[in-house]
Amino acid sequence: MHQRRNILLVVVCAAAALPALAAAPQYRITVEQVAAAVSGAGIQATPEKVSLLSDVTATVPQPLLKVKSIEPAGSDRTIARVECADSTQCLPFFVSLQVGPGTLGSTVLPSAQTSRASATLVRSGQRAILLLEGAHLQITLPVICLENGAVGQTIHLSSLDRRLFYTAQVASDGLLRGRL
Repeated sequence: MHQRRNILLVVVCAAAALPALAAAPQYRITVEQVAAAVSGAGIQATPEKVSLLSDVTATVPQPLLKVKSIEPAGSDRTIARVECADSTQCLPFFVSLQVGPGTLGSTVLPSAQTSRASATLVRSGQRAILLLEGAHLQITLPVICLENGAVGQTIHLSSLDRRLFYTAQVASDGLLRGRL
C-alpha cells in the first residue's frame, strides 16, 4: 500500500512538470531588430530612437519583422505596429519612434493613414486574447471585451462563459495585458 502511494506521488509530480518542460523557448526582440524593420519600411530609424512599449518575445532568435502601420503620435513621435512575418513566431506589438517634425512626409505607409476614430483597437463584444503575466508565469486566455479601447487604455473583460471578469490594458489589436 505504501509503495503504491509513492508510485502515485511520483506519477503526479511528473505529470505536473511536463507542461513546464514542453514550453517553447522565448527570445527577446530587440530595438535593433525593430529599427531594421522600420528602416526597411522606408523610415530611417536607429535603435536609440526606438522604444518598446512592452517586453516582446519570439519563438525564434531572429524573426523576420514587418511594419504593419505607422501613425503620428504628436509632433516628434510616431507609433508603429510591428509583427512577425510568420505569425506563429510572435504576437503583434507596438513601438514608439522618435522622429523630427516633418520627417515622415510621404514615407508613411498607406495602411498607416487612418483617422483619429480608428485609434480604438478593441471594441465591446469583440473576442480578444488576455496575456496575464506574473513573476515567472504567463497565461493566455480568450476573453470578450466589455468596452472599447485604444493602446494603453485599461478596460473591463469577461471570460467567454461570462463567469469571470478581468481588468487589463490594451496592448495591440486583439491583445490585452494584465498582471497576476
